[in-house]
Amino acid sequence: MTLSGSLVADAAVASGRWRNGPLFWGAASVLAVLGLAALAAPLIAPYDPTATDFDSILAPPGIEHLLGTDQLGRDILSRILHGARTSLIAPLGVLAIALLLGPVLGVVAAWRGGWLDAVVSRATDALIAFPGLLFAVLTIAVLGTGVAASVLALGLAYFPAVAKITRSAARAERQRPYIEAYRVQGMGGAAICLTRLLPRVMPIVLGYAVVLFGDVLMALASLSYLGFGSQPPSSDWGLMVAEGQFAMLEGAMAPTLVPGAMIAIAVVAFNIVGVRIADRLGRVEHS
Repeated sequence: MTLSGSLVADAAVASGRWRNGPLFWGAASVLAVLGLAALAAPLIAPYDPTATDFDSILAPPGIEHLLGTDQLGRDILSRILHGARTSLIAPLGVLAIALLLGPVLGVVAAWRGGWLDAVVSRATDALIAFPGLLFAVLTIAVLGTGVAASVLALGLAYFPAVAKITRSAARAERQRPYIEAYRVQGMGGAAICLTRLLPRVMPIVLGYAVVLFGDVLMALASLSYLGFGSQPPSSDWGLMVAEGQFAMLEGAMAPTLVPGAMIAIAVVAFNIVGVRIADRLGRVEHS
């Protein structure tokens, strides 16, 4: 339901020499710092992320508040550190749902063929054509707002694309001679799918999922920005951008720009690293 994964892949091919160079290692270093900061947030955050100080509302960056404060006097640095936990962990839940449903459906469709394969192919094409964020919003309208509902909704929105990738890879793998050899030996279809076909296509699927991580992070931040994801007083980066808009009317840019910059940095870094990992996984699958 998104073209960002393919666009990133095309860009990476055009600049392949950078993937093992400073660009890749710089992005990997950024992700390592973000991950460590998220894990150590309770230890290194200078303030409680939800603590308000009405004497320090919209304070500029300084010694007491390195990144300033928001419209409620909350320390922006502390909220960024704690918000990294939700912003970086929630996409894993989305991808877990997509990877639980997509590969199973794709492999079964490729193995069975016939009308089932045709139905799965048409259904996934139709769902992929439907805007993923709109699908998530409609799902959240039924389930209710919150992080859990957003993760489930986006997991359902992304799994058709994963199923399509799996189906294409499994159809190609199914034509290989060793599959027919296992059938001649008397191995059942379920056993072949679970022990032979699925493991062979999973490197491709996992590579695609890694590339999707940045896109999922952006989608979750968008839902929080729109009010469908994380709710106050959460320090989710998308929610921080939404809340910081009111501070811009007072001339304070940090409450919006800082979390917005963190989202952009994380998405770009995940895309750079993700394409490299996907490339390596693809080589393993074809080896």
